[in-house]
Amino acid sequence: MPILPKQRDIFPADLFAADILVPTAVDARWVAFYTLSRREKDLMRKLEATAIPFYAPLIRRRLHSAGGRTRFSQVPLFPGYVFSLVDDDQRRAALATNTIARWLPIGDESSLVADLRSIRRLIETEQPLTPEARLEAGHPVRVRSGPLRGLEGVVVKRRGEQRLLVAVRFLNQGASIELEDVDLERL
Repeated sequence: MPILPKQRDIFPADLFAADILVPTAVDARWVAFYTLSRREKDLMRKLEATAIPFYAPLIRRRLHSAGGRTRFSQVPLFPGYVFSLVDDDQRRAALATNTIARWLPIGDESSLVADLRSIRRLIETEQPLTPEARLEAGHPVRVRSGPLRGLEGVVVKRRGEQRLLVAVRFLNQGASIELEDVDLERL
């Protein structure tokens, strides 16, 4: 049982529902907020309270206490980062929360949104994810069947297992999931 209830990691819930990969508002842009240490959830609560759209993927992590109890917690997949779709006024309001160390503009917004959508699909499968700190060289692949059909990524070897890595190229980080070779097709 989680210590705290799961916090919302996306606001609004339909942020990625539109077929448009880049914002339609002329002045709204995707940015990455780099938070102060361990302040991601605090920033997300403050952004939601001021109706500023954001996405910061949270994954379930199992913790073992000294007494042998197993607890679960929701931790950021990309520690320190919260992605937000903001105009200048919203960006200033977010910076005023005193939870942000710096903000980074996104050069290729459509690629970032596509990557974040893929990460979200991985998380929604509720299969165990492994955060990957650095991208490995490998073959690009597409999932042929199952709930992740059409998802593209890179195959990496990890402890002798085949894993599909879905990356957020902007951060040079990603998450991997174990899949069977039969489910993948080479691009």
